[in-house]
Amino acid sequence: MATDDLMSRILADLGDFADIDGTLPVEIIHRMVNTGDEAAPLSIAEISELLGLSPHTLRYYESKGLVAVNRDAAGHRVYGAEAQRRLVFLTRMRLSGMPMRDLAHYVDLVEAGEATVPERLDLLIEHRDTIRRRIRELTLSLAATEYKIAAYGGRAGDVLGGDHADGVSVYAEHTAADPS
Repeated sequence: MATDDLMSRILADLGDFADIDGTLPVEIIHRMVNTGDEAAPLSIAEISELLGLSPHTLRYYESKGLVAVNRDAAGHRVYGAEAQRRLVFLTRMRLSGMPMRDLAHYVDLVEAGEATVPERLDLLIEHRDTIRRRIRELTLSLAATEYKIAAYGGRAGDVLGGDHADGVSVYAEHTAADPS
């Protein structure tokens, strides 16, 4: 299952449970990262497929100290429950735009123990605020795009690949008035 599939499954689980401000219920996130202590160990190919990350990316995360990976008797990587949880978290943070240096700093703080919880909290609050700002910016971009679609005779919210034939003549008329 690729990362997009994982996100689709999580968003489907959310359904109508998103809070008014767009915050995801903590339960859904907990389920997303909680593979349980009995999670079956996965090979690099299996975790790669599950998360939609290349084996190269997984090895890179390991080389940067972001995830600890055990080896089997043959020397092959084995991703246990803790590594799987860490990779889900890393994937979510990278997808949300957290820079590698911040991610590495966060992991260092986690590894340093409980005394670093306040600094981890600060880092995550700052990242949350960045995400919220990006969501607002993207919402404005979506509104501008929807406006132009409607101006060209399309319907706001239509999915790519829909029938746009009815908008062609409207587009030709509109471009004369608003060429942007």
